[in-house]
Amino acid sequence: MDKQRAAPLYGLAVALLWGLSFLSIKVSVAVIPPMTLAVARFVLAVAVLPLLALMTKEKLRVAPRDLPLLAAGGLVGVTIYFLCENNGVALLSASESSLVIGTIPVLTLLAERLFLGPKGAGSPLGARAYLGAALSVLGVALIVLRSGSGGAGSSPLGYLFMAGAAVSWVAYAFLTRPAGARYGKVCVTFWQSLFGLAGCLPFALAESASWRAPSLAVALNVAYLGLLCSAAGYWLYISAMDVLGAGRTSVFINLIPVVSVVAAYFVLGERLGAGQLAGGAVAVAGVYLATVPAPRRASPGSRRA
Repeated sequence: MDKQRAAPLYGLAVALLWGLSFLSIKVSVAVIPPMTLAVARFVLAVAVLPLLALMTKEKLRVAPRDLPLLAAGGLVGVTIYFLCENNGVALLSASESSLVIGTIPVLTLLAERLFLGPKGAGSPLGARAYLGAALSVLGVALIVLRSGSGGAGSSPLGYLFMAGAAVSWVAYAFLTRPAGARYGKVCVTFWQSLFGLAGCLPFALAESASWRAPSLAVALNVAYLGLLCSAAGYWLYISAMDVLGAGRTSVFINLIPVVSVVAAYFVLGERLGAGQLAGGAVAVAGVYLATVPAPRRASPGSRRA
């Protein structure tokens, strides 16, 4: 199968893997403390990423001057992100957590315009993008308000953690750009994962009083998070982006909340209220409008006779 045909399949695989990751986190964090889970996940990822580099013939060597930038990306995109996400998922349903995280593309888009300006960010934002951003914020607000009024037993602190995860991922995206322009994606992911893992260790050690042996089911969920989501997932995403570009690949990222909500309903028995479902639909639609370019209309002269 050629790259053009394989790329959409890679994108769908990423949406499936990362969408289901919220279920694995929810199951695992009930037994393994949040940052201990992050350590277990990235120990596996750091062990597997060199094998991916070998498969893709990518070197992992970096210049010493770039190590501080890679360390900053790892601390923000791994340590802080999973400190917020794992604690947030522990306090919310998997469905609600994924819906909040699903707004990251919109936050990134707005942050690019705010900090880089139109020239640095690319093409200027149109009315469609602003409408999408507004809808995504409205959708998340509906989810939070509905949960706060008694839906799903959710905690306001959980939403605060998930908001922190979303903001940290946007910051991570900015920190990754310079290194990503100089090194391969697997190389950058490896070093950031390594530094992020080191940052997680003190938090995990502070949780040592809560450590206990996980069941086989929990261990398999941790393996899924480390091997498939943190290692293979990044490789698949990079492979899709190399062919489709960032804009078209974001369509598949927008599917992640959909996968999480549907899977949580059937696997975990999570039930979202009508207001939360409506908010989720509005949020996903808003992200789509803001990040996916509108199809261009063919000019009259370009139509076939």
